[in-house]
Amino acid sequence: MKIIRKAGMDDVPTIMRLIEEARGIMRSCGNVNQWIDGYPSQETIENDIHNGHCYLCVEQGGEVIASFAFIPGPEPTYKEIYEGQWLDDKPYYVVHRLASTAASHGVFNDVMDYCMEVAGNLRIDTHRDNVIMRHVIERYGFTYCGIIYLANGHERLAYQMPG
Repeated sequence: MKIIRKAGMDDVPTIMRLIEEARGIMRSCGNVNQWIDGYPSQETIENDIHNGHCYLCVEQGGEVIASFAFIPGPEPTYKEIYEGQWLDDKPYYVVHRLASTAASHGVFNDVMDYCMEVAGNLRIDTHRDNVIMRHVIERYGFTYCGIIYLANGHERLAYQMPG
């Protein structure tokens, strides 16, 4: 049984290790263009925690196997969507910076089940080269909605799961 809990500042080293592990998984799968130039930084994670948006997925024995940001919308980069449209204009939450251990299985479903229970309407985006994330997003039942652009101009594929 896994539990979801809010992260605290004392969890930052664990979260940064998860991010490095996730970055390594991405690179080994050919995704060399996402999570570059120090993103997500420790400062970003600390801001998520300070704002109450950083969560952990924890195994029954206490091992932290995933971290993610769970943020109420609106997300500024989701204002404009190209080559498609959002499924609705209802209030939503966004999931960002999901990182998990290589050995964890089913963690995406655990995280999304929690988020759907809390929010009911979710939006998420990922890099075109993040084949693993695209697969689990689509397998969970998210609908591909179009392309969004981050503040730095980088393209992301955008998905929505309405409640």
